[in-house]
Amino acid sequence: MCNPHRLGRSVTLALMLSGTVLAPAGALAVPPLGQQVMPPQDAPSTAPTSSLRSVYIVHCAGCHGRDAAGSTTGRVPDMRRMGRFLQVDGGRAFLVSVPGVLGAGLDDRQIADLTNWLLGSLALGSAPADAPPYTAAEVQVARRNAPVDVAAARRTLVQRALEQGLVIE
Repeated sequence: MCNPHRLGRSVTLALMLSGTVLAPAGALAVPPLGQQVMPPQDAPSTAPTSSLRSVYIVHCAGCHGRDAAGSTTGRVPDMRRMGRFLQVDGGRAFLVSVPGVLGAGLDDRQIADLTNWLLGSLALGSAPADAPPYTAAEVQVARRNAPVDVAAARRTLVQRALEQGLVIE
């Protein structure tokens, strides 16, 4: 067994993660691999930005892509037609209460502004013309009522959309 006190911090951490050494008393606690730790909803952004496009790039493009196309392989939704959700009962709140939005480190105003920007740019033409812009108060309510089973909630919305003749991918 290795003596962790003689190794560098990164080597010690790597060995602890692999199970080769036991963590010395007072060592940094490492969560089990495979568990996601969600930041608090009011966690500040660690990357201040100057435009909504920049906010999108920093907080969303890593999964959804620079053009919002998502990934069928990675099961990341295409946001270019996200406005179709606004035509389905429950879809409006769903858009601003999914895990990617809740864990983005943005406050209610930033989420409202970013969603409005997305609907008017990358998802242009997918929302009804008379759809009101999102507000911070609306996002706050949606956060409090976020679906527990997001996949089931999405399936329900997709089915409702199909019944209305809309296709949500």
